[in-house]
Amino acid sequence: MILLATHTVKRSDLGLHDNLFGGQLLMWLDEAAAAYAMEFCHNRRMVTLRMDECLFKKPAKEGSLVKIYGVVTGIGTTSCTIYTEARRLNVYTHEEDVILHTNFVFVRIDEEGTSIPISDKVRNEFNNKNEKKNKI
Repeated sequence: MILLATHTVKRSDLGLHDNLFGGQLLMWLDEAAAAYAMEFCHNRRMVTLRMDECLFKKPAKEGSLVKIYGVVTGIGTTSCTIYTEARRLNVYTHEEDVILHTNFVFVRIDEEGTSIPISDKVRNEFNNKNEKKNKI
């Protein structure tokens, strides 16, 4: 997995119980994963189709650093699947606790919003990386 983004939890990011508001975390995840999908697929017209179930495992408090990681796990005809994790970083020990993990599916679209194929170049790059990883 690669680091996609880092955020500092501010007072304005907190919910009723002084924990990071879940909606804020989901926005950070979607934004980071969408940018990664665009970069990976060599196309800025990638939109969120689906996000899998989200289970909030740990809270993050004001002043916490939240790191978002991701990895492309699949390339379909028109879609890209990215596994993401949000982790709370302890700046003193550098230990990270998973706050939430989920999969996002992004679709490549044209100007009209209709799904269109991801390039063969991207698909081949993805398949070549997976073949090399499986040989190791």
